[in-house]
Amino acid sequence: MTDAVVDAAAKLQLADAPVDPNAPKLVLDEETGEMVSKGELKKRMAKRAKKAIKEKNKDDKKNVVAATAAAQDGAAPKKQNPKPEDVPVDTQAMFKQGFLNDVYNERPVKPVFTRFPPEPNGFLHIGHAKAIAINFGFARYHGGNCYLRFDDTNPEAEEEIYFTAIEDTVRWLGFTPYKITYSSDNFQKLYDLAEKLIGLDKAYVCHCNDDEIKLQRGGEKGASPRFRCKHAEQSVEENLHKFRDMRDGKYKPREAFLRMKQDITDGNPQMWDLAAYRVLDKPHHRTGSKWKIYPTYDFTHCLCDSFEGITHSLCTTEFVLSRVSYEWLNKSLEVYEPMQREYGRLSLSGTVLSKRKLKELVDRKIVRGWDDPRLYTLIAVRRRGVPPGAILEFVNELGVTTSNTIIQIVRFEQTIRRYLERTVPRLMLVLDPVPVVIEDADEFDGSELTVPFSSKNAAMGDHKIKFTKTVYIDRSDFREVDSKDYFRLAPGKTVGLLQAPFPIKATSFTKDETTGKVTEIRAVFDRETKKPKTFIQWVGTDGSRKCEVRVYNQLFKSENPAGAEGGWLSDINPESEVVYPDALIESGFEEVKRRAPWPEAAGESELGKGGPESVRFQAMRVAYFALDKESTDDKIILNRIVSLKEDKEKN
Repeated sequence: MTDAVVDAAAKLQLADAPVDPNAPKLVLDEETGEMVSKGELKKRMAKRAKKAIKEKNKDDKKNVVAATAAAQDGAAPKKQNPKPEDVPVDTQAMFKQGFLNDVYNERPVKPVFTRFPPEPNGFLHIGHAKAIAINFGFARYHGGNCYLRFDDTNPEAEEEIYFTAIEDTVRWLGFTPYKITYSSDNFQKLYDLAEKLIGLDKAYVCHCNDDEIKLQRGGEKGASPRFRCKHAEQSVEENLHKFRDMRDGKYKPREAFLRMKQDITDGNPQMWDLAAYRVLDKPHHRTGSKWKIYPTYDFTHCLCDSFEGITHSLCTTEFVLSRVSYEWLNKSLEVYEPMQREYGRLSLSGTVLSKRKLKELVDRKIVRGWDDPRLYTLIAVRRRGVPPGAILEFVNELGVTTSNTIIQIVRFEQTIRRYLERTVPRLMLVLDPVPVVIEDADEFDGSELTVPFSSKNAAMGDHKIKFTKTVYIDRSDFREVDSKDYFRLAPGKTVGLLQAPFPIKATSFTKDETTGKVTEIRAVFDRETKKPKTFIQWVGTDGSRKCEVRVYNQLFKSENPAGAEGGWLSDINPESEVVYPDALIESGFEEVKRRAPWPEAAGESELGKGGPESVRFQAMRVAYFALDKESTDDKIILNRIVSLKEDKEKN
């Protein structure tokens, strides 16, 4: 056996022999996604460093000018903050300082009670993740509890599937509700308080239509004076009688409704005699046909907060004006008064979040369903493979203020990418495989190779794969005609195979005459070249499995689909889903699947706790992937979570 073969045997760790210290050690070039030798990476980094120095010099000049100006004004120059990616995310930071810290200090009570009160009429989207993180996180940080309360006061829009999905999502994000309650639990108490409000001459039954109500509130754009409805002059006894008739089903929908007698002269529209109860001819999913009338959000929300002893009622800024009516009703009825405060909502550009538009995408079969990985419902984000911990980090990175936040999708993906980089194992995957027959590899055929799951985190452990004479590489890693600026496989050119005994050199290839595609590459070991410039991933024939890989891109072509010429549906990206039906994954996938979830965090906190989407990994030089729910024992389906690096053109 030659010295070269002995080195190779050591590289493969045959018979538990030690690894050859002279064998090339591979590192990831994060800029290009390639695995290269340390020497090659050093050269590339040197070039990039020169470029960075030039940019820094420009910034330094700007800083000097700014510092000089500040000194002239008597102010100290500002220190440059470190880059966000260099600072570990403190997932409690948003409660320690800023808006939420100020909110607590307004009412520094113990124990803290908050609530997350979704309407069960649709699937939650990415914006709701912020509300969940704030309400549950605020209570947890201050040693309190958070209710999950379903605001189920509209039986016309509620379905059981939404109740189940909402609770499941909250738990997936790592939060446990103190209690799961329903506004409908309080229907009798709410009704009794409505009668009390009538008795206080602070509510009346109104029969006005929409046009009349609009005129009472100032008409079109407030062009005319506001005035109170004539029905407000009815006696307490008459209002009470009519309200009971509403309860007993003697009125049809829209023939009568209960209004709060607030202050029509107030500049706040939320004080213009809002509706408290309306007639609905629809059975309720929990109370059946017992009730013919149902309370409105404006009547229900503040009172349910009061019943549950909520200390800090945290909601989005669209309810700022509602705070006045919230406080008015609790004061009027002399019940316990929670404190409402409002934060800015979170939204993403480059997509749609409205239930109406999402339903149209589903109904037209443009997407696979409400959980299609291209959507930003939380069930879709989950199916795509985004870890719950990454979502919580995203919310914390953005912070909480009173300003609404519209974030580009690429910004969300940056957080996901950073999170996955440090938490998931590495495997080899080939999207579009082409076989390479290594003609002089007989002595290594079937040899075991020990490969770490992560070069940065030894705790992830390692796994074994078998090297075979025939391996598969990605079609994109081979060129029929070589060029000087190309560093992968080509006729007469050498490239490294990750962890293989030697680099390989292509000697010939065959093509399909009909399609023109390369069908096979012939190669030999290049035993002389120790450290090739580039290494590529490969998959052997022993233990590897065929899989379907779905590469997801943004569903829309622009940052503002609503403003697209021809309407938002004309902005659909035809390349939003690219399917590779014949991809190959290495045998280590079975070990990754067995040890899921990756990582153990949030609602996926222990072995086996998590759906198929918790089987996550980095396909080296390709992207991050997760197992899709449509996978079976016989068919593996993988979804791309995010690419290895940001697409600069999209930012």
